[in-house]
Amino acid sequence: MIEFTTWFIFGYFILLNGGYLALNFLSLFALHRNNQEKLLDDLPQVFTGLEPGISILVPAYNEEATITASIRSMFQLTYSDFEVIVINDGSKDSTLEVLKREFSLLPFPQARREGLATQAVRGVYRSMRYPNLRVIDKDNGGKADSLNAGINAARHPLFCGVDADSILARDSLQRVVKPFLNDPATVATGGTVRVANGCEVSDGFLTKVGLPTNVWALFQVVEYLRAFLFGRLGWSRLNAMLIISGAFGLFKTEVVIAAGGYRSKTIGEDMELVVRIHRLLRQQRKNYRIEFVPEPVCWTEAPEDFKTLKNQRVRWQRGLSESLSSNWGLMFSRNGGPPGWLAFPFMILFEWLGPVVELGGYLFMAYAYAFGLISWQAFSAFLVMAVGLGVLLSASGLLLEEISFHMYPRFRHLAVLSLVVVLENFGYRQLNSWWRLLGLYRWAAQRESSWGEMKRKGVGQAPKAP
Repeated sequence: MIEFTTWFIFGYFILLNGGYLALNFLSLFALHRNNQEKLLDDLPQVFTGLEPGISILVPAYNEEATITASIRSMFQLTYSDFEVIVINDGSKDSTLEVLKREFSLLPFPQARREGLATQAVRGVYRSMRYPNLRVIDKDNGGKADSLNAGINAARHPLFCGVDADSILARDSLQRVVKPFLNDPATVATGGTVRVANGCEVSDGFLTKVGLPTNVWALFQVVEYLRAFLFGRLGWSRLNAMLIISGAFGLFKTEVVIAAGGYRSKTIGEDMELVVRIHRLLRQQRKNYRIEFVPEPVCWTEAPEDFKTLKNQRVRWQRGLSESLSSNWGLMFSRNGGPPGWLAFPFMILFEWLGPVVELGGYLFMAYAYAFGLISWQAFSAFLVMAVGLGVLLSASGLLLEEISFHMYPRFRHLAVLSLVVVLENFGYRQLNSWWRLLGLYRWAAQRESSWGEMKRKGVGQAPKAP
């Protein structure tokens, strides 16, 4: 029994790290091709003004510290036709009052599309200062309900969901919309999300890239690099990406409405929608593309305290559980393709059930070695696989970042991140697995769902506009 369990744990970690290494190679190929295409970006760009209009939806719940800077950054976007719709989801703080004061809002009677059911809308406001800004004030219903209310009010064929604490790079929309221009079968795209903690922001625009001094935020910088640069980029090459971050994603409005919109009774509404779109379009045998675009960047504030970070990761794991369990029909379906035959099983084995096997593996191997049930050589080999390959994967994410984007130009930045790449594998990743296990338990126990709150420092808080 001991021998069987040991080989099972070895086999699991080999498959886990082998799968991520395979995604890493796919990402290297994709970034090489992407770097060649970027040479064209140095040429003068021609925009006809006929690009599809985009409705930027910004759900806001108790976001008084960051909402002003976030909205101002959106008005600096270099795109021909877009609108900003802020959805105040029954905030208990002064979010709505801040919006009224900073953007000169007045009540605006408007007929809305009632395609998606939402909580009651209290009122709609329009800015006297920015004609393309509207604010919807509604009863609290959660993030998914807020996004559905924004979709009902959207005027454009594409919508972009953005978190209220986010700051977009000026060319983000131009870059994230490119797959829609190149291939009419594209139904959704996602951009890169990076940690804004430690960066300098002026008047709602990120002016200087920096690293946070908080250790929790530093760990998350490396996590985000790994998750986006070889996780999602690798799956995107196979048209099997199951996650588009709720902080920055672009969707065809009509496709999302046809799919039923966001599900308000789930925490992971962003992933669940993408998985459901895959499942429905595969069932209908339609040609479609869902792509990750690495260049457009959305900067977001990461949690800097233990409790908030823990709650965030518990919610993420529960959201993953809800997304997969409500879309079982995609896995190994006749027309499932790469999403159903590769990505979905991968998520089940290594992301959904991963915390159980990983933590169980650590505990079993430590127990077996302590009581002489396995040799020192076997225990050392396990540590090399579990920790050493983890360092290698994190280092590869940092390498991809440095080769392709060089976002952190100072040597000190790279030295700090290189140190974090190693340190995160000694405690932080295991702690993350524990939080994920808690999320899995809460999903199984059917604990009450909630959007949750996050302590904000107000990264990028801008001064008042003249």
